Amino acid sequence: MSSPNTSADSHIDQDVNLEEFETQHRNTPLINRVVFGFSIFLAIAHIYINTLGTLPELWVSAFHFAGFGTLCALLIPAHPSLRNSKIAFAIDSLIVLLLIATVFYIALFEDALYERGVVFSTGDWIFSSIAIILSLELIRRTTGWFIPSLILVALSYVVLWGQWISGAFSFPGLSLETLLYRSFFSTDGMFGSISRISWSFVFMFILFGAFLVKSGAGEFIITLSRSLASKMIGGPGFVAVLGSGLMGSVSGSSVANTVSTGVITIPLMRRAGFPARFAAGIEAAASTGGQLMPPVMGAGAFIMASYTQVSYVTIIGVAAIPALLYFLSVAFFVRVEAKRSNVTSTDDDGVSIKDVLKEGWHHAIPLAVLVTLLIQGFTPTYAAGISILSVIAASWLSKQHRMGPLAILDAMAQGAKNMSTTAVLLVGIGLVVNVISTTGVGNTFSLLITDWAGGSLLWTIILVAIASLVLGMGLPVTASYIVLGTLSAPAIFNLIAESQLVDQIASGQLPEAASAIFMLVDPSVLGTLTQGMPIEQAQALVSQVPADFKSMLMDQALGAESVAMILVTAHMIIFWLSQDSNVTPPVCLTAFAAAAIAKTPPMRTGVTAWKLAKGLYIIPLMMAYTPLIGGEPLELLKLTIFGIFGLYALVAAMEGYLEDKLNILTRIVTLAASGAMLWPHLPIAVNAIGLVVFLIIFVITNRSYNAKSAN
Repeated sequence: MSSPNTSADSHIDQDVNLEEFETQHRNTPLINRVVFGFSIFLAIAHIYINTLGTLPELWVSAFHFAGFGTLCALLIPAHPSLRNSKIAFAIDSLIVLLLIATVFYIALFEDALYERGVVFSTGDWIFSSIAIILSLELIRRTTGWFIPSLILVALSYVVLWGQWISGAFSFPGLSLETLLYRSFFSTDGMFGSISRISWSFVFMFILFGAFLVKSGAGEFIITLSRSLASKMIGGPGFVAVLGSGLMGSVSGSSVANTVSTGVITIPLMRRAGFPARFAAGIEAAASTGGQLMPPVMGAGAFIMASYTQVSYVTIIGVAAIPALLYFLSVAFFVRVEAKRSNVTSTDDDGVSIKDVLKEGWHHAIPLAVLVTLLIQGFTPTYAAGISILSVIAASWLSKQHRMGPLAILDAMAQGAKNMSTTAVLLVGIGLVVNVISTTGVGNTFSLLITDWAGGSLLWTIILVAIASLVLGMGLPVTASYIVLGTLSAPAIFNLIAESQLVDQIASGQLPEAASAIFMLVDPSVLGTLTQGMPIEQAQALVSQVPADFKSMLMDQALGAESVAMILVTAHMIIFWLSQDSNVTPPVCLTAFAAAAIAKTPPMRTGVTAWKLAKGLYIIPLMMAYTPLIGGEPLELLKLTIFGIFGLYALVAAMEGYLEDKLNILTRIVTLAASGAMLWPHLPIAVNAIGLVVFLIIFVITNRSYNAKSAN
């Protein structure tokens, strides 16, 4: 067991806790067997629920919370000083009994509550309060005090201090009985949509990842990355980028990526000649991209699909190109540093790509099955379940990792343990989401952000980025995205949609069906809508449309599909910005984990990782101002090509080095070339000029580098 922590990523917490637990309890086989057996039971129960079960969702959510809450109680002590003591055993036993009681209470007494007209009995008061208290305690054990404090502030706002404050956030208040009902018995609180996503999509994909790892896929990914990149200049750095990208598609966890791949890649980079802090920073920056890489993306893709009502397949489809751009931006730093530090190619262990693929090609079968089923329209939970079976079947094509009954049970147990803190966290965050939706704070916050930003999309994104950094110091990435997505996605959505609407009006391309709405605003402009007008006049016209009609106007003017993609864009921007706490001081757990492996100063390593992860800020801006999300194929091709070279030019300008050192003038020209390729809405001729200028600088510096090497 381990002490409570403040990790910014929930997935690795379970792995660390489990490892310490098993180390410290090698002489207590009974506890180990109980944890192992109960984990298997939870895995089997959730597989049944997600495939054959037809139980009410409220009951399933309560069981999900109680089951994984029990696992957390067994794995993580109430306090380090109580470890292995009789007091700890008594406390944990009481928690487990109360968790079991909450499940039975909902199942047995929910109908009686409605028969009384939703009037609380003594039991309702007791068990709804107990459930919230248990949620707070379990989250405190796994993440520290920040999230429980946030939940308490949110709950007390509804029943107490919301009515004491004035201004936009004043709230008349609800009774405690109403709050407890909405938190415990309704499908809006701790057993609401976030919990449903947790016990369905998130669990099944974490279990899928556990089976992949058990089948040897993790080892295959690292070996394949080494064979692909070892002969390139700066090869070990590219191994880190490629390995973390591929591993991220399986685990969706940045800290887990850092720990699992960093123990191999960081020593490789250091031996090749990369500075230790740079090696740690590259691993942290690359591993952060794990949650951006389809198909898993942590829990973000599932929650995004739930919020936007856009299919999971569409979400991971539009996420692919931005993720590619991010990993390439990190790889460009590797290339530049390799040239500057004179890191040459290495033959590594001499394993050829052909041999690696011959031995491990079967690991691609489960991913191919998963993608195929999703494209065919099967639900993500069904696709994940069949893909798990395909992992077992494919493992028998291997000589070393054939999964028999014991390996299957072990993978089930590991998947359940990996899910434990994520489950209790998502259930608890449901309480905050319930408060936001009940009180209307989300709409108020969005309006305030728009007001503070003066209607500027850029300043709105900057404010959201700052908020995500502050929240990320205490919230795991997924929780930070849930809170910020609920609060600020409407603001970003409205600004992007209004910007596109203004462009449409200014260019005279507004559909005739949408023109009728302007009868309510200024009938005199109807004749000019098809002729176009200055941007300022179009902006003034849109600003006069009543709020109740704006949604209808956007649907008619932009089309339902475009509006849906704009909503996905808003959420994707927030999801990306939510990752920055992984690599941004003062609290950047991914960078700290890499620093521990590299034995470098944690804070300085965090600064390095923050610089290397600049794609986390540049690419969301591309999403906001270009059709990078959901654009037409030719648009996406153009954006991808110029985006790749634009990011490379930006990295060179930041580092003052391309193939060779850049002087001040060349550095400025390189920065200008980057702007010409990345700046939105520029003519393609300007993009092309920027690309040509950058390629010329690349060729010149390459010749200079080769001349120096020859001498």
